[in-house]
Amino acid sequence: MEDPVSLPRFVRAAARWTLLLFLGLLWLFDINGSPLYGTTPVLTGALFAAVVLIPGRLPLRWRAGIVGAASWAVTFAVVPGDSWARFSTWGMLETAVLLWVLMLTVRRVQPPQLAMAEGALLSTAVIVMPLRIIAGTEALTFSFLLTFVVAAAIGLALYLRVLDARRIRAVDAVRQSERLELARDLHDFVAHHVTGIVVQAQAARTVGATSPQEVEPLLASIEQAGAEALASMRRLVQVLREDERTVARPAEGFTELTALTTEFSRTGPYVSLRVAEAARGARLAPEVTTSAHRVVQEALTNVRRHAPSAASVLVRIGLVAGCLEVTVCNDAPAHGGHRGAPTGGHGGFGLVGLRERVEAVGGNLRAGPLPQGGWEVAARLPVLSMTGS
Repeated sequence: MEDPVSLPRFVRAAARWTLLLFLGLLWLFDINGSPLYGTTPVLTGALFAAVVLIPGRLPLRWRAGIVGAASWAVTFAVVPGDSWARFSTWGMLETAVLLWVLMLTVRRVQPPQLAMAEGALLSTAVIVMPLRIIAGTEALTFSFLLTFVVAAAIGLALYLRVLDARRIRAVDAVRQSERLELARDLHDFVAHHVTGIVVQAQAARTVGATSPQEVEPLLASIEQAGAEALASMRRLVQVLREDERTVARPAEGFTELTALTTEFSRTGPYVSLRVAEAARGARLAPEVTTSAHRVVQEALTNVRRHAPSAASVLVRIGLVAGCLEVTVCNDAPAHGGHRGAPTGGHGGFGLVGLRERVEAVGGNLRAGPLPQGGWEVAARLPVLSMTGS
């Protein structure tokens, strides 16, 4: 699933093309200087860039090891002053690719020990490059200057790695909170059904002695209650697994939504609630009902936090393609690039937890800007059956 707090797709695409353009310009610089500085950087830079950029299943740790070892091999194969000297200059593209791979490796490669080892390989490969064409103290001077460049790249990568780790912990905390809440809710729901089963079983024993013909309906009710309890328990087991998606909490129909929207309208923009009659007649699992309630609650919270200029909010609940559709949209103006979107922080992680809830009960969630301005959050949730069906 898409991460609600990740960069938009067009931003990632723009960054990717900017990087490719920058590397292409460096390669043209190497080609232009090849009559004077040698042809090696034209080849090594292009080959290293291809190893890193060409899509494939080769993990980053392997790509980093390949370019680092290859760069070291080129450096060791060259002795300044011999017949290879005119082919052995290091180039701008090769240096940029190695620094870029160094940053990616330090930031992303797991475990940290492997990231440190490959980071050392790539760092030293960059630092010793001047030895390919320069001898004596001049080579040491260039290597010393490159050390600062390498240190800056490593420092930035470590900072980004720390930010990534913090964000992962925050998302995990949200998911764990959802798991615990769902466990409590399903415990209450299953306890309710089990209590009903016990009461009906006792009634069946009492009625059976005098009116055997009335036992059958009681047994049918016991069977239905048991099946619903088992279904909820299966959802609970799935949610509590460490790697499974999570969700939910039972509510009583859509009655709580009226109170929720009314309370929100007192301190924020006016909220219009529209519940289709078909939706009122749908039979929903308790956790699905609560997921619908939480979609509305989280969306209204995001309006308060991120769209204070919104004049009104529309909440619609209806049936679409056999699913319960819950839609919340605001009319915040789109000027200044702001459309009432959650830009991170608590709002972003709130959408993470909300998506976990919705997907755990078999639904899906989408959130995004509206063409005319404003922001929309919409969820589709499964329906057990229609009343009377």
